[in-house]
Amino acid sequence: MTLSEKISYIRGLADGLELDSDKKEVKVLNAIIELLDDMSLAVESMEELYDELAEEVDAIDEDLSTLEDDFYDDCDCCDCDDCDYDCDDCDCCDCYDDDEAYYEVTCGKCEEQICVSEDVLLEGEVVCPNCGELLEFDFSGLCDDDCDCGCCCGDQD
Repeated sequence: MTLSEKISYIRGLADGLELDSDKKEVKVLNAIIELLDDMSLAVESMEELYDELAEEVDAIDEDLSTLEDDFYDDCDCCDCDDCDYDCDDCDCCDCYDDDEAYYEVTCGKCEEQICVSEDVLLEGEVVCPNCGELLEFDFSGLCDDDCDCGCCCGDQD
């Protein structure tokens, strides 16, 4: 039984008593029944809005899940055991460009491994997609004086 149905039932009981509507006690009772009726309408309205909101939240959750799958690509493109972020060892994956080198980097904050390209490493920093921590890479001092690798020493002409 809904709230409106219960209020209607109470109103019917009060009307069945055939009370004198001029008495103060009956006026109070009628006012309480009117208040209950108004409250039940407000609650039903909120329930409808809640249902609409729940549907919208479900849609947002589905969209977010799709975005997470696209953005935090953990290489779910295959089921092979060899493929854990290192798709160079896996012939079934085409999620990474074969011409570009990728490296596994472990985030110091969340300790998750992420796969970054050589270009990103050479830029010197990347934001961890799992926790948002800024990961910085410092290659200075790795090479000797006559190195011209271009990655840690700068371009030496």
